[in-house]
Order: sequence, then C-alpha cells, then structure tokens
Amino acid sequence: MAALLRSARFTWPYAAVCVRNYAVATEQKNEASIAVKSKQAQQFDWALTKLESSVRRTGRITKTLLLRIFHDICRTGYPSGNQALLLLRSCGSLLPEMPLEERSELAHRVWEKLQELGAPYDVSHYNALLKVYLQNDFRFSPTDFLAKMEAANVQPNRVTYQRLIAAYCQKGDIEGASTILGFMKSKDLPITEAVFSSLVTGHARAGDMESAKNILPVMRGAGIEPTPDTYVSLLTAYAEKGDLDGLKMTLEAAESADCSLMDRDIMQVIFTLAKAGHQELIPEMVERLRHERGYVPDAMNLCLSLITQGQEDTAFSILKTFPSLQSDSNETSNLGNFFLRHCINMDISLEKIFHYCKELQELNLHSAPLTFALSCSLEAKKIGSSLELMRLLKEQNLPIRPHYFWPLLTQPLKEKNIAGVLEVAKGMEKLGVTLDIETLSNYILPVFSDMETARQALKEAGVSMDSEGFLCSEVRSMAMNNLAKLYTTLSDPSFPKVDLGTFRSSLITGFKKYCNIQLTTSFLSPFFSEQNITIPLNIYRGIKNLLESYHAPELIKDVVALVDPKEKASTDFMLFGSREKVLALENKLAELKAENKPLGIVLKQFVAFCLFEQNLQRALELKQQHDEEMTAGSYATLINLCCRHNNVDEALNLKREMSRKDSSVALDGSKYIALVKTLAANDRLEDILKEMKEKEVVLNDANITTIFHMLNDVAAKGNIPAVRRLLDTIFSLGLAKPTANLCSPIVTAHLNSKDVAGALEATIECQKLYNQLPRIHDIIVALVEKGDTEVLQKAMDFISQERGEMTMLYDLFFAFLQTGRYREARKIIETPGLRAKPGRLQWYADKCIFNSQMENLEQMVEMTAKLFECDRDEMYSYILRLCKETNDWRKAEAIWTKMQEENVIPRERTLRLLADILKNNDQEVPFDMPEVKAFLLPGKNSSFEMLKDTEKRGVVLSPSTFDHLIRTLLSQGFIEDAMVVLNRHLLLLTVFFFTEGLETMKAMLQLDHIPSNLAIIRLVQTLGSQGDVAGIQEVQSLINSLGRSPNLSSMVFVNNTALAHIKNGDVDAAVELLDGIYTSPNSTNPSIAFIFRKLLESGNDHALDKLGAMVERLANHFACYRPATDLFLQLLDLDKVDDAKFMLARCNALAEQKDILLSFVSQKAQSPGQVRSYLWLSFLSHLAVLDKDLTSAKALHEQMMREGVTVDELSLKRLARLYSEAGETAPFPEPPESFKFYADKLKESSAKAQTTAEE
Repeated sequence: MAALLRSARFTWPYAAVCVRNYAVATEQKNEASIAVKSKQAQQFDWALTKLESSVRRTGRITKTLLLRIFHDICRTGYPSGNQALLLLRSCGSLLPEMPLEERSELAHRVWEKLQELGAPYDVSHYNALLKVYLQNDFRFSPTDFLAKMEAANVQPNRVTYQRLIAAYCQKGDIEGASTILGFMKSKDLPITEAVFSSLVTGHARAGDMESAKNILPVMRGAGIEPTPDTYVSLLTAYAEKGDLDGLKMTLEAAESADCSLMDRDIMQVIFTLAKAGHQELIPEMVERLRHERGYVPDAMNLCLSLITQGQEDTAFSILKTFPSLQSDSNETSNLGNFFLRHCINMDISLEKIFHYCKELQELNLHSAPLTFALSCSLEAKKIGSSLELMRLLKEQNLPIRPHYFWPLLTQPLKEKNIAGVLEVAKGMEKLGVTLDIETLSNYILPVFSDMETARQALKEAGVSMDSEGFLCSEVRSMAMNNLAKLYTTLSDPSFPKVDLGTFRSSLITGFKKYCNIQLTTSFLSPFFSEQNITIPLNIYRGIKNLLESYHAPELIKDVVALVDPKEKASTDFMLFGSREKVLALENKLAELKAENKPLGIVLKQFVAFCLFEQNLQRALELKQQHDEEMTAGSYATLINLCCRHNNVDEALNLKREMSRKDSSVALDGSKYIALVKTLAANDRLEDILKEMKEKEVVLNDANITTIFHMLNDVAAKGNIPAVRRLLDTIFSLGLAKPTANLCSPIVTAHLNSKDVAGALEATIECQKLYNQLPRIHDIIVALVEKGDTEVLQKAMDFISQERGEMTMLYDLFFAFLQTGRYREARKIIETPGLRAKPGRLQWYADKCIFNSQMENLEQMVEMTAKLFECDRDEMYSYILRLCKETNDWRKAEAIWTKMQEENVIPRERTLRLLADILKNNDQEVPFDMPEVKAFLLPGKNSSFEMLKDTEKRGVVLSPSTFDHLIRTLLSQGFIEDAMVVLNRHLLLLTVFFFTEGLETMKAMLQLDHIPSNLAIIRLVQTLGSQGDVAGIQEVQSLINSLGRSPNLSSMVFVNNTALAHIKNGDVDAAVELLDGIYTSPNSTNPSIAFIFRKLLESGNDHALDKLGAMVERLANHFACYRPATDLFLQLLDLDKVDDAKFMLARCNALAEQKDILLSFVSQKAQSPGQVRSYLWLSFLSHLAVLDKDLTSAKALHEQMMREGVTVDELSLKRLARLYSEAGETAPFPEPPESFKFYADKLKESSAKAQTTAEE
C-alpha cells in the first residue's frame, strides 16, 4: 500500500507499477451484449500490453499512442470501466512531453467522452482523476469535486480523502486539509504516511516551514516512521524556498535515519528547484546523483519534463551527466536525439538549438547534432525551421545532402503539384545542392508527363541540366520505357560512359517488360565483360537452353564469353549429353581413346551411371583403367558411391588422390557430410578430423544438425580431447557458426564425467573463443550443490565480466532456486537496481512447469513481488499453468487469494485459466465470467442457440470459450455437434492470425517474449494464404532481429512468400523467387513440397503448370532434382499415380534420388495401409536392389505378390540380377531383354496412359 500511495507525488514512476497497479473496477450490470464484452476484454489486453511495453522501454508513453488507444476504444461505442481507468491514469506524469494544461484537457476529454458513451464510473475512476489533477498541478475545488461524486451516487473512500488533503495542501490551504483530516478521524479511517507527507507540503506552501519540519516527530509519535516519501516532501519544500542549508540538513537526517534516497528522488528535487527559479542550487543536487541502474531513462524523462516547462538549459545540464553518452561506441554516441527532437517540437529558438548542437559535438556526445535537428524539423514539417537549419549547416561548412529535401518533396509529389516541386528544386539550387539521380528519378521527374516536359520546366525555373544525375535519370527512363533508344544512345561513342550499377534495376524492369532476347543479350554481354563479371557453368547451361528455346542459338557465343575460365579449362563444357546416350558410354570411351581425345566428361557420366546402378566394382575398374582422365567430379561421385557401400578406406584413398591431383578442389557439402557420417560410423575420429581440416565446405542446417549429433555421440563416450578438436575444426574452418547448442557437447562430456570445474573451464573457453556460454545453468547448479564456493566465485566473476552483472545475478538466482537455497535466492533478487527480465523469468518458469517443480516456481513468484518492472499477472499465470497440469484446484484457489492481496489486475486469459481449473474440479468460480456462463447452460440447444446468436452479431469469441462449449457438448455425448463447433473455432483461429497475429507477435517481442516456432509458422502460413507478401517480410525481419533466433528454416518464409505471390495472381514472381533459390551457387536444395501440396489440394492447375515447367527445367538443364522429387512425391501421396508415372518418364533421374525417396516411403510405412500403390512398391523394390539388400528385396516381392500387384519387367530384371550376384537362383524367369529395353517400354506405356487420360 505504501508503494501505491507513494505514486501520488510527482515521480518518474516504475514502469509496470504505473500502468498496471490500479484497482479492479466494480462490476456493473450493464446491457452490453456478449459480443461487446468479448471485444472489450480483447481491447483491454491489447491496450494494456501497448502501454506497458512503452513504459517498460522508455519510462513514459507518447500522446500519439494514448490517442490511438483512446480512439480505438471509442469506436466500439461501449467502453468498459477498466478501459476508462487505464486511459485516465495515463493522462498524468507518464506524458512528460505534453504541457500540464494539455494533459489536464486530455483527461477531461477522456472523462467526458467515455461518460457520454456509457462507461461505468466508480470511486476508483474519481480517485484516478484526482491523481491526474495532482500530477498536473491542476487547480480545482475539492468541495465541488465531492459534490460531483455525491451527485453521481459514488461514495468516497480513504484514498479519495487522502488525495483531497493533498489537493488542499498543494494550494497551501491547511484549514481545508484539516477539515478533511477531521472527517477521516471521525470515521476511524487510518491516517497514513501519505497524509503526513501532504501536510509537510501544505505547511511549507502556507509559509510555515517550522510546522512542516515538525511533521516528522509528530509521525514518530503516532507510531509511523518517516519514509523516503516524507523526506522528499520536505526536500521539495526547501527546494521551493531555495534553502540550501535546509536541503543539506534534510539529506543528512534521511541518511542518519538509514532512509536511502534514490536518484529519482533527487531528480524530483532538481525539477522543483528549476521550476522555482533556483538554478544556482541545481549543481549541488546533481553531484548527489549516484547513477544507479536505470538512471538514463529516468534522467531522460526529467529532461523532457524540464523542456516542456521551459527549463531547457537545466535539461541540457542534466543531459551532459549521462554516463553512457561518454562512451565511444557508436550505439550510444547519439543519445541526445530525444533532447534535440523535443526542443524542435517545443519550438525552442534556433539560436539555442544551434548552441546545444555545437556543445554536444564539442563534448563528443553526438556525432552530427545539427543534421539530426534538421531531420527532426523535416519530420515535424516545420518548413521555416528546416530551411534555416540548412542555412546554418552550410555556414558551418557541413554538407547539405540532396536527400534532406525529400521530405519537402513528398507531399507535392503525392499531389502532382508541379509548382511545389519546382519551388523545392529552386531552393536546392539556391543552396548549391545538385540534383542527384535519386532525387530526380523518385521525387521530381515522376510529376511530369515525359522527359521533354521535365527538361523544359526545370530549365525555365533556372535549374541546371548539366548534372550527372540528370543524365543518369534520363538513362534510367530509357531503360524502363525505350530499350531500342537506350541501345542506340549507349552505342554512340560521343555519349558519356554511364556505370551499369546506376540503372541496372531499371534495365531489368525493361527486359521483363519487353522480353526482347536479342536486345537483352546485346546489353548483357558487353557490360558483363567490361566489369569482369563471370558466370558459373550451371548458369551458362540454363541460359544456353533458354536461348535455344527462343530460337536464338547465334547468341550463345556472347554468353560463352562470360563463363568462368577455370570451368572452361576443366572440362569440355559445351558437351551436355542426355540420358538416352548413357548406355552407350563404354563404346564412346573406346572411341574417344582411339582418337586420342579427352575422356573427362564421358568418364564422369559413366561413373554417375555406376552410382545409379550401385555398381562399385565396375566404377573402381573404370577409375583404374582411366586414372589419368579422372576429373574432380568423377572422384566426388565415386567417393559418394564408396560411402554408400561403407567402404571407408577406399573413400579416403580416393579423397587423397583427388587432393593430390588438384589441391584446390573440394567436395560439396552433401558429399562431404556423407563421408563424415561414414567415418563416424566406423569410429575413425582421426580420419574425421583430417578430412574436416582439408577443405572448407558450405553446410546447410541439416548437415549442421548431423554434426551436432555426431559431437554428442563422441561426448557420450567421454572422449573430451576429440570433442575439443572437432569443435575447433568446425568453427575455425567456418563450417558452422558457433552456437551454444553446438558448443554444449564438450561441456556435456565434462559433466558426464563429474568434472564440474572442467566443465566451467570448457564454458569459459567457449565464451572466449566463440562468445557462447553452453550449459552455464547446469554448471552453476552443480557447483552450488557441490558447495565449491571458490570455483563458483570464479564462474560468477567471469559471467559478470562477459555478460554483465544482471545476467550473473539471474544465473545465480536460478541456481539457488533450483537447489532449494531460497534464503540466498531472495538476497540475490532483492539486489538494489535489479530489473525484471521477462525472457529469463519465463525460461525458468517453463523449466519448472515442464519438471512439475511447484515449490521452486512459487518461491520465484513470491520473491519477485517487488522486482522492478515485474509483470505480476504473468508471474501468477505460470503457477496457474502448473496447477492446471497437476489438476491442483486448491493451490489455484490459494493463488487467487494471493493475487487479490497483492492487488494484481489479472488479464482475461489468467481468469479463464483459473476458471478452467475450478470448473474441471466442480468448484465454484469466485468471479463473473459472463462469456463462459453463456455457453455452459444445460443442454445442447441452449449452447447452440447462444452460439448462433453471437455469430449473427458478428462476435469474435475467445478460444477458451469455444473450448468450454466443445467440452460441454462432448460431456453430453454430442460428438458430431462438437466437431461442428471445432471447425468454426479453426476458422476463427485463421481469422485471428490474419487480423491480429502480426500485432500480437510485435507486442510479444517488445515484452522480450519469444513466440513458439509453431505460432510463427502458423502466422506466416496465414499471411501466405492471404497474399500478404509484405506481412511475411515483416515477420521475417522481426525474427532475424532477435538476439536468439528460433530454430526456424528460412524456407518457411520462402515457401509462403511464393504462395502469397500465387494467391495474388503473380505466378511468375513465385517462379522467379524459387528459381533463384535453386540456381544460386550456394543453394542447399531445400524442399518446396509444401507449395506443391497446397497447389494440388486447391486444384490450381495454372500455377502447377508453370511450377512444373520450372522443376523440369531445373532437373534437365541444371541437374537440380529436389524440386522435381518434391512434386513427384506429392503426386504419389495424393494418389495421382498416372501423373507421377508420366513425370517419371519425362525425368528418369528422379529414380536416382535414393535418400529422399526412401525417407518418404519409410515415413509412409509407419502408418498401416499406406504403402499400397504399385508405384510405391516398385520403388521400394528398386531401392532395395540399389542397396544390394536381397533380404529386403525378397520381402518386398512377396508382399507385392500377396497384394496382387503386377511387378513390371524392369523391376523383375533388377531383382533377378540381385539374386544372381548373391549366388542364388531367382524364383521366376529373368526377363531376357536389356535394362534399356524395359526402361523404354515402361516409359512408352506411361506416356500412352497420360495421353489416354488427357483425351
């Protein structure tokens, strides 16, 4: 209660307390519908979150945010009591940037408007208005105020009388205050410390400082010890008088009474001195500031209040005390921004602003203050100030950049105001600023109909046409609108040379618009050659095939010139054979050898064919016969084949041979990781280290996950030196970025061997080398349990040095909680200046909930009661979550009582959680939940009627309400009806994600809460289904900005962005996006199965046709088979067998994608009845043959026979060959023809089936 009353005086309050610490409005029986109540609850939570977030970050709220919330609430037409209370309490000291009069006017406006809309007012609202009056120094009649309450039939309470006394005392009216005081005594209301503090102020303002000073012994006589509030009241009184001796005497008295005053208390005295005109005493008080944790936001709000009160010089003196501003880091070098912005907004004279800017720069407190002041002026649309500041910049020999004028040009451009644009252009000319290409292209030229009109108008206005910017703008315009003219212009030797970079994007737009292949190649080839740009071989192949498809083979020679010379030299890249020639490779080899021609490309194809057939012996024979002709690609394929056969020694020998031939050649990521996995399986750690150190490779997320599991396997064996060497190799070569997860195995190895000190040393080493602290919580817990204080102190010192004191304190706090040392934990959390870290508190709470540690969780919640900025509703909700998990309704009921004692205002979700626990245990809910009660009426008909009624009114019910209704229907046996409601609920969730999901996610991130991966994925999918490309990009930007990024694949955003483009009808954009992913030199060949699934389910044939053409082109031209495999498997999964057969016939290489196909079939085999189609069983058979697994092949063949599946001749031929190689006789006659014969026959039959289906 003392903390609550203390906020009655002027302070820069604690963040969470000022927004959330208010009384629950008495429930009024109103006639608002369920829809309105539901919407009110949602809006209240949203507004509360917004205001809390703003106060937590800055210690204040802005007028813009408050008005936005006010208007949103008014739009509903039925504001609730809680909403009114929230708005009223925000109209006081939380608005330091608004003058006091405006704050009071806003409070009256809110009061009258919400009252007009029917908001129910009770005593808490009148008390809130009184508090705002006191904070804003608003003069009013306490008698009239009481009469107003009486007319509204609202009875004042103790808080009302306390604040009326404060109002009388603020005016120095001791008589009026005494009257109220006597009334309180007659009603036996307690006289609290707040009343005495007000009397100190009252006597002082009445001119009786002696009586003011004597209030303190009177308090002690009444059994109340003076608190910091009382001493601050006395200090403020002396400050108003300018009595330095009184100030010093009071400070000494507070210190001797062991009453510590915080920086914000001293700041209040400074504010009073400034308002009273005693600036000469301020330095004395400034010296007493201790710069505690949180000093800067409090001091910022002091500066803003001083500027608002016209005390900008005092504010500037406070600004110069900011300790962080004296840092050399770029991040803190411009913390004076808030000061300059508010000076501009308050129309402080430009002479003063110039003086402040000059001093800030001289003191190295701001890198470019005058430039920033100009940007603030432009942002505020203060034209006169902006031009004057530009003149001052020019006088200081500071550059005036063209983009400074863009804000001035935005509005004329929007209105197509040629005169306005010309006026700004003339102003630029007057200041000697040359029109650059961006200004011309984006802000000036677009207002004119064509270039000639623009040229004439600018010339008449006296604007020079000779700038490079105008020339480049003209080239950009031609690039976008007239490629032929551009080609002619640039081909003219007399035309000045223009850098391609200045109009590249415009040129691309022009190419897309006109699609002129001849012209495109004519441009690209010379420009790329001039700038030494080369393209890789696979990109050349794609371009070559495209040119051939456009019947322009004569242009291929221009593209050939751009191919990387190294790739030209390594192989005859012009040869790009087709699959039809693969069976004639042996004859081709003999022919080339006889003609003494290079064998490289054909040999590589032959080795690849051996990989397809899994014929290691034949591949090794080829290598032995043509050892000198083996290329890097052939070696890579052969190494991969050895890994498939688990032939470690041969794989390593081939790798060494390849390196000896060309030390610069490296395997790609997938082949390298296959080698690593094979070596790991054979316990060849030294070989792993050697191979990993040889070459740098790019690994994708799946490869890194494999590495992590491999490290864990090594750690499980206790081989600590090996884990250390592996980590060093992985990170030093850049194979993966250091993360706490990847570093954890080395710590795990020490912990498993009970070497806690070694684990700490390993963690310290990881921090020094990789800036990661893996498993630090487990280490500290182990040290606390062991009682090793020396090593524990070492750990704490290191964490404090590396991550800061607050991180260290939280680590120690959680360790003490975990080990049951609650007394020590309390001492830690009560450290002065410690702030709440929501993310860390949530982490430990989730840990307790997961492990059902109720005692630990309760202790944490209790100990954080006075923690600065701690969200008490959130903390208690953690306990209720665990109560629900354990079904402990008695504990939940006790928690509800504790929340009331602590005066916590619960959010709706917390109330619903508690109601669920009590209802599930047949207990009475001690508060009103109208939305729930409406749906818990007995009988199905009542529930359905209520649901229909709410739907007619356009109600968006909360998820828990649907949950209650579904439970009720299920309990009564109405399963089908429950499913109907469930479907409606799922539809509601989709609507929620689209309408409010992004805003909710932003609010969570502002509160340092990380959404779950599932929530992020669902949000992105919803945005994709709605075609919201910008929304997806915003979510991705938010996720990328997190300090600890969730383990989320980037393809979540790529896939849904593509679907969004398709939803918007722009399939070409989707194709371009996906094509870029797979043709990138660093592509990891990710999956796009999600896209194909969605398109197949929606029946979007147009998009499927275009994406199908893309995947075939990628497969046939770029040897990129993953997209085609994804589409193929989705066709199989949806039982589109004929389509899948046709696709296989068109792209034979799909059969080579063993890992993906086998994974898919294995997954389907987990569900009974899933592996049934002919094609799937054929593939299983084929893959078994590839693996030389005769046992599996036999079992599959028997299953196909039992299920009546006709086995094609190609599969029988393969199976017979497997029997023969194993020395067994096949139980069926082997088909006599060649593999090629049966492959062509199967392809032909598939094509006929497709033709029949189309007819």
